[in-house]
Amino acid sequence: MIRAVRLRKLLIEKKIKALRSIFKNPLLSISIGILTLLILTVFLATEATYNTIEATSLWVRNYFGAFYLYLGLGCVLLLLGIALSPLGSIRLGKSSQFPEHSFWAWIAMLYSAGMGAGILLRAVQEPVFMQQHPPYASQATPDILALTYTFYQWGFTAWAFYGLFAMVIGYFLFTKKRKVLVSATLEDAVSQKPIKLGIDILTIITTVFGLVAAIGLGTTQINGGINHVFSANNGLYATLLLTTLISSLALYSAWNGVKRGIKVISKINIRITLALLLFTFFNSDINMVLINFFKATWQYFIDFIPMSLAYGDYDPGIAFLTDWTYYYWAFWIAWAPFTGIFIARISKGRTLRQLSLGVLIVPSLGTFFWFSVFGSSAFQLIEGWGGYQGEFSGVFSSLFIFFANYPMATLLNLTTIVLLIGFLVTSVDSAVYVLSMFSDKGNKNPKKLHRLLWSIFLFLTTVAMILLGNAKPAVDVLVAAQKLLIITSLPFAFFMIFMTLLFLRQLIIQKRLPRSGHENSLN
Repeated sequence: MIRAVRLRKLLIEKKIKALRSIFKNPLLSISIGILTLLILTVFLATEATYNTIEATSLWVRNYFGAFYLYLGLGCVLLLLGIALSPLGSIRLGKSSQFPEHSFWAWIAMLYSAGMGAGILLRAVQEPVFMQQHPPYASQATPDILALTYTFYQWGFTAWAFYGLFAMVIGYFLFTKKRKVLVSATLEDAVSQKPIKLGIDILTIITTVFGLVAAIGLGTTQINGGINHVFSANNGLYATLLLTTLISSLALYSAWNGVKRGIKVISKINIRITLALLLFTFFNSDINMVLINFFKATWQYFIDFIPMSLAYGDYDPGIAFLTDWTYYYWAFWIAWAPFTGIFIARISKGRTLRQLSLGVLIVPSLGTFFWFSVFGSSAFQLIEGWGGYQGEFSGVFSSLFIFFANYPMATLLNLTTIVLLIGFLVTSVDSAVYVLSMFSDKGNKNPKKLHRLLWSIFLFLTTVAMILLGNAKPAVDVLVAAQKLLIITSLPFAFFMIFMTLLFLRQLIIQKRLPRSGHENSLN
């Protein structure tokens, strides 16, 4: 009896000690303090905060939009250059080490974390918008131009932002044996602890707001799908219930780690996505879809550089670029640290060539085919209707309205809802895992207590944002969270250049060193 009491006492003391050690962590405590302060500011000065975010985000896009375009093109060319050069043979880890995950499991995890619910949100709405509002005059048909520009916004550039971060972090983590922290890439050039701490805090804040926006938008679409399928009128409480469900599943997944949690759900997501894609494909005009896919992909390759520079006839104008491309580029940059670090974490054993080409090509082509199937089929529906009255203009409802024109529409919509939940879970659990690695001093297998803490904090932050959005309907807080990402992405855009230069310097130095003394250099 006495022994049991002592053991219980020791266990309690151990837990108290663990909690104290967590809050003695400056990165964790300062980040949570800043986030809490920001949330309170939004509550106390909602409209003023929203107006400030709106004005600042427009300023960033107006004055730094072109810079984003150049940076995006530079990232694509850099990854291709590394892949095609001798530097591509450098392995993330020991030279004799094989990849930790199979190719398809790797692709499934990085795709679920990197795109996920976004391709469901925009599957129909974006290609149709581009068809109805062509970005620029072109000799290509409106259908092909619409798909080409959609490919451009979801293709190589987005994955280049992710891939560059993944490559740099993976190299310093597995080859240079450093911690899983963005600041670890600067250790050779920056020794001041406040600067490195500030970079990691900015990464955490950007990740949290990115996830809040993703969960809020995703649950809104899921709730809209449920209302559409069951002719219901669910509102706030249903959205909160969905948020609780997604957060709980994400915690379960992150708690079980990469192999037993995130990897399993990612594989399920990809299988359901493929099933949904193939069903739609075989119930559409197959020839038309394939022709549009190949034509638009070829057009994308031909026009990629002038589109990336918005050069001459390929310039859609500042208004279009601000509403679409600049926003997308800023959003991809904002998500690059979190997604890139997660990709790095699952890429141990791969060469830089495998990483760069795998991240650039496979997900991009898969996304191109996805938009070709849904976009081309939507074009055909509009042609059959004899006109377009904005049926697919709603981001949250367009896909469900689209499936109403297919057999087994109810089953398709229910499958979409399940898939949305799955993609949101993998995005959130990946972020929880990355945040936990940060707060656990760069440990690539973070303690479960950190995973629990970040899961709870993300859940409470999202609930607060959703409640605020309903309490003050004049201000769309979720849109504000997205626009905040545009602001926080600007420092990362400049940081990426500095980080990349240091990374290239390390690669060149390593490649020049004798092979015998550096087993990590070559295959």
